[in-house]
Amino acid sequence: MTHDTDNAAGPAPFTAADYAARMAAAAETAADAGLAGLLIAPGPDLTHLTGYRPTAETERLTLLVLAAGQEPVLVVPALEAPDAAKAPGAAALSLRDWTDGKNPYAVTAPLLDAAGRFGVSDNTWSLHLLGLQRELPTTSYVPLTDSLPMLRAVKDARELEALAAAGAAADAAYAQILHLPFAGRRETDVAAELASLLRVHGHSQVDFTVVGSGPNGANPHHEAGERVIQHGDMVVLDFGGLHHGYGSDISRTVHVGEPSAEEQRVHDIVREAQQAGVAAVRPGVSCQEVDRAARAVITEFGYGDRFIHRTGHGIGVTTHEPPYMVEGEEQPLVPGMCFSVEPGIYLPGRFGVRIEDIVTVTEDGARRFNHAPRELAVVE
Repeated sequence: MTHDTDNAAGPAPFTAADYAARMAAAAETAADAGLAGLLIAPGPDLTHLTGYRPTAETERLTLLVLAAGQEPVLVVPALEAPDAAKAPGAAALSLRDWTDGKNPYAVTAPLLDAAGRFGVSDNTWSLHLLGLQRELPTTSYVPLTDSLPMLRAVKDARELEALAAAGAAADAAYAQILHLPFAGRRETDVAAELASLLRVHGHSQVDFTVVGSGPNGANPHHEAGERVIQHGDMVVLDFGGLHHGYGSDISRTVHVGEPSAEEQRVHDIVREAQQAGVAAVRPGVSCQEVDRAARAVITEFGYGDRFIHRTGHGIGVTTHEPPYMVEGEEQPLVPGMCFSVEPGIYLPGRFGVRIEDIVTVTEDGARRFNHAPRELAVVE
């Protein structure tokens, strides 16, 4: 197995200017939403806005404070300040450190509007919010899921390049797995090979490798297990992770040996539904319309009750994030949003089929980041 040096090189790294633009836009968006600012703890929001990813989870307060018209400030423990100063976005913010034995909330409080309402990243520890409230009793807090769910949803040109590279890497892994044996091997064996191939093609992190063979394919989130794949099985493959910091996620369904007429028909229906979902993508259309378009095809052929999950989820610095392509989500699509389109049909006790690509909204439609063949592949 050779290393894919093109994928390993990856897209050009983000600059301090990129992170400065993201932080400024986030602060303005918060102000437009009536918030005094944003408080961002370690996690995907902090990575997206600053490029800083602390090496370990810690009880010590690390918090990015953003407010319109105010310089971004990252409050960090003194012992972690050298690492924070090396982050790609560090030049676009000020560091304020605190030492053990000091009150980190007293250090942070002067940065905040004492009566303000702040949006906070979803994974912020309650310990820290309670500490801030002790210092500033009239402040209030709302999670970003409620206040700014689309904060990371619209990607800039550099992010789109990174997601395209991640998609190409996942495509390359799929192309190689087709040439490896399936029959007579455990699902976990194939899953391990998928994980290895993702790393060969530049992934630093593998988040999931679903291998659902035969009846296991009827469980959309089946964990690869000890079942031995057999000749005649339909096998659902769903895998992805982080490639240079941005997510990949692809699903294809293959068949061990020639499929039956029914298996081929079900696969063809899902492929048509997936195409309908992608074709529905354009600016101004609501997220739920993508779900409706894919679901209508499957319902038309009599399998509506066997499509048991949403049609898609957003992707970026995490493999699942807003927006979601699901009934009831009226958020309009905007150029630069990136998400999966992944309809499926699941027949309990028999088999399942899912086909998934990552797409981005363009000025007049959709662009796929996955180009692996969507036809039913026959494997050995």
